[in-house]
This record gives sequence, structure tokens and C-alpha cells, in this order.
Amino acid sequence: MRRNLLLARALLRLTPCPNILLIGGAREMGAFAIPEGIDCLTLPALHKEADGLYRPRSLSISLRRMLEMRASSIKAAVASYDPDLLLTDKVPLGAFGELRPTLDWLRARKKARCVLGLREILDEPAVARREWAAEGNNAAVETYYDQVWIYGDRRIADPVREYGFSAAVAARLIYAGYLNRAAFLDDDPQAEAALCAKIDLPEDARMALCCVGGGQDGFALARSFARAALPEGMVGVILTGPLMAASEQAVLQRMVAERPWLRLVTFLEEPTPLMRRADAVIAMAGYNTVCEILTLARRALLVPRVVPRREQLIRAQRLRDLGLVDMLHPRRVSPASLTSWLARTPDPALQPRLQLDMGALDHVAELVQALVFHQIDIKESPCAD
Repeated sequence: MRRNLLLARALLRLTPCPNILLIGGAREMGAFAIPEGIDCLTLPALHKEADGLYRPRSLSISLRRMLEMRASSIKAAVASYDPDLLLTDKVPLGAFGELRPTLDWLRARKKARCVLGLREILDEPAVARREWAAEGNNAAVETYYDQVWIYGDRRIADPVREYGFSAAVAARLIYAGYLNRAAFLDDDPQAEAALCAKIDLPEDARMALCCVGGGQDGFALARSFARAALPEGMVGVILTGPLMAASEQAVLQRMVAERPWLRLVTFLEEPTPLMRRADAVIAMAGYNTVCEILTLARRALLVPRVVPRREQLIRAQRLRDLGLVDMLHPRRVSPASLTSWLARTPDPALQPRLQLDMGALDHVAELVQALVFHQIDIKESPCAD
């Protein structure tokens, strides 16, 4: 949600001004401020279990019926909207192939350009290769897509080599860089002060931030952070995310109530100002969180998810090896290990060995301009979709 909303906001800077429709399966989209020019359609949601299997998130219906509903809803929306560009996130054919009817319609229509956007790391190479082949993704990209954008830096991952992309897919590949999440963040001291006041964070206090992405599997890390001993004078803030179970949030609430140096925040539409305020960050290694850490150059300890995918583990290891972050395997997480890291004094002589490309938002806007808008007669179509 946050990645694609950020991309949509970047595209609003184009001339002519586009209309952008976001289609996704998370009702939490309604918690975000949606700028003028962007609207969203929420599909019945899927839920991924710990073993990687999917089921309907809320409705008591079969997975097959859910997917039929989603596929028909997507196709009806796209056919009615008749876009100039379709930007698909992560899966070429959508979940369980639900996007294929829409892609077939667009291909027959011969109007829209289609782009696939991928994170820099999908999974372990062997797993990604197996899934890519089983789902027929090379053929899908070759059939339906004009370009494939990698939201990352080639020096972190090379998907052609690691994931066995075909020569035709490799020819469509463009490295867009990581997303600079601060690009739309106003340097507003008053807003930052208001946020700190809201969570009762003293202005002069050092702060350690623990953030666990959406929160669905972040309870163990958050609990260990709550039990850790913070350096003298430091305040700890736990950002749970909206998907953490209510029972787990309740446990954390009780722990925080007993520890006056802790604060608990369940959701922030834009957590970047809080991370900018932090002296140290302990976090999982999801794509969005890592982009925020890299953008703000925070001192960070990444504790990656390792099941059902090892995407976060690989990302954390490679960033650690470049001196950009520290990393701790989740099996080694404990209050003691977090206490030890927080107490460590960073060596100012240690510098990252390279600067990563963080220009995705500018690059993507340029790519859309070249791919789509130069084909549009502006006099007849003041806004592209």
C-alpha cells in the first residue's frame, strides 16, 4: 500500500497531470490520506498464513470463489477506466492468475502500456526460480509487459542472474533505484514536535524506535524490545503496525504501562518523521522500512523475517555486508541482545562502502513520461489515466 501510494504521488508531478486508480486488497488503504488525483478500489482481501498459504481474510467463502470475485472486479474496473498505463506490483499475473483476464483485455484493446514493478529481492534464488517457472512468469512478462522496473540497486541484487529471467525479460528490465521516502516529507519542525507531544516524547530525550512493518509477525521482536534495558536517558517507542493481533497489542500495552520509559504507537500514516527523530532503530527488514532507514541514514539493527520467505534475510545480510546496517538473526533475538546493541557506541570511523541509488521516484516519473505521455495528444486528452 505505502509503496504504491508513494509511486502514485510521484506520478502526480507529471505534465499532463494523470488520474491514478489504485486497486488492491487491503482495506487499511482507507487510513491513508489520498491526494487529489488518486483514488482507490479495495478488493476482498486475502490473508497469508505463516506457512505461506492463502485464504480469504474476512469472508467465509472458498478461496476459488474469492479469486473469481477479485478477477471479475479487477477486469470490470480496468475496462471501465480504460487506462493508458497499468503498473502491476510483484506478481505478473496477479494472485493465482487473477490478473490474466484483465491483461488479455488490455492486450486486445492495444492502448495501454503495461509495466511490472518488482522489489530488488524476491526470495532465495532457488525458490524464486522455481516459483517463477511454475507460474509461467517469463512467458507472462513476454506476452503482456512492455517494461519491468526493479525498485532497487543492481549492486544489491541481480535478478537476471539470480532468478533466471529469460533474455526477453532481461531486455525489458530497468533498475529504477530505491524509493526515497523523504521526497514527500516536509521539513516541518512544528509537525514533528506535535507528533512527539502526542506520544509524550520529551524534546531533549534520546529515542530508540522499534518498528515491525505491518505487525502481523512482529510481536516477538516488539516484546523483546519492551523487555530490553535502554541506555540511561533514552526513551523507547514501539510502532506495532495495524496488522498486529489485538491480543498481542494488549500484551504490549500492559508492558508499556509498567515501564515509564516506553511508548506504544499502533499506527502512523507516515512513520518517517518518527524515524528521523530516532537515534537508533531496531526493525524488521521489509522493503519500506529499509528504504526509510537508507534514506535517513539511521543507525539500524535489522531483525529479518526468515519464514515463509527469506527475502528480508537476504536484504539484511547484503546491506550489513556493505556496512549500511547491523543485522541480528531472529533466533538470536532476546532482551539481552537488544540491550547490548543499544548500549554499543557506534564507531564514527566506520563508513558505508557505497551510496545506493535512491532515485526511484524521479526515475519512475521519467519512465512514465517517456513510455506513455509522449504518445498522448495533450490537446485531446488533458489527463492520462
